[in-house]
Amino acid sequence: MTPDAGTPPVTVPPFAVIPGAQVQHTLQGQEHRIVELVEATYRLHAEGESVNPPSYFLRFPDRPTARIIALPASIGGEVRVDGLKWISSFPDNVEAGIPRASAVLILNDHDTGYPFACLESSIISATRTAAMAVSAADRLSRHRRTRPTRVGFFGTGLIARYIHTFLSATGWSFDEIGVHDTSADSAAGFHGYLQAARAATRITVHDSPEQLIRTSDLVVFATIAGRPHITDAAWFDHNPVVLHVSLRDLAPEILLASTNIVDDVEHCLKADTSPHLAERLTGNRDFLTGTLHDVTTGRAAVPEDRPVVFSPFGLGVLDLAIGKHVYDEVTRTGQLHVIDDFFHELRRYG
Repeated sequence: MTPDAGTPPVTVPPFAVIPGAQVQHTLQGQEHRIVELVEATYRLHAEGESVNPPSYFLRFPDRPTARIIALPASIGGEVRVDGLKWISSFPDNVEAGIPRASAVLILNDHDTGYPFACLESSIISATRTAAMAVSAADRLSRHRRTRPTRVGFFGTGLIARYIHTFLSATGWSFDEIGVHDTSADSAAGFHGYLQAARAATRITVHDSPEQLIRTSDLVVFATIAGRPHITDAAWFDHNPVVLHVSLRDLAPEILLASTNIVDDVEHCLKADTSPHLAERLTGNRDFLTGTLHDVTTGRAAVPEDRPVVFSPFGLGVLDLAIGKHVYDEVTRTGQLHVIDDFFHELRRYG
């Protein structure tokens, strides 16, 4: 079929590589913009303008703590991009002095399917995680008498740092910050970061999880836990807002005594997450109040007289949206590094 005279010819897009330094430079100082982008992407997802199949977990019999996850996704609307995040988590890396997680993001052209960019994505992943956490902290505390003034970080790695950075950049301030980690060195390192950032009047490293939780009205779980290790619901009697970013810290009984918000029901109730274990225990999903988008649109109410737990699986569409934003910004500034002739065999018969 011959294309219309006014239709541009279909061509193979050039392939570009965007390294971590460019990604970080592009996203730096854009915290408000990224939170807005994440909320807009959640809206597109809720309206059916996305494809976000289940993540695929590659695990290893000889390395039981390690995993690599594939997150394929597609966004419609004005974004119009497909792609895949490929992210590894190797906790033993920390002892070797290198980051636990590493990732790349592949962006595919909407019309031809050709990949047109490969981006370093551990920064994009941390950014989208922090943005969705901050959005939840805002939305879930809006109808409370007072905004949280005491935040506690359980787990003190890169994700915790990014969440704190996003909280600070979007107008949050705290009278007290609590810190707890099973690694004393990690807790001390995060404490030093907070001091250098002049993050709060008082910063306390807590020896026990109970101390941290009971003294915080906003609790951030950013650990590498593979199964629940917090089991006492009484620690949450003061009804904090809980950002359960690492998904597997809380026993099902704690969730059953709380208001539960997720980012996507089907994704969160898989892979032995705490919400998945709660579903297995009860045989139903009645313990879920709704999604963060439901709260944003007023379809789900968040009471003050219970703890509220946000458990986000982390959707691949968020990585795609932020990755496409980075690509567009780097292109706009004329700094895109194109790999010439990356796709070589382009003639059907040679």
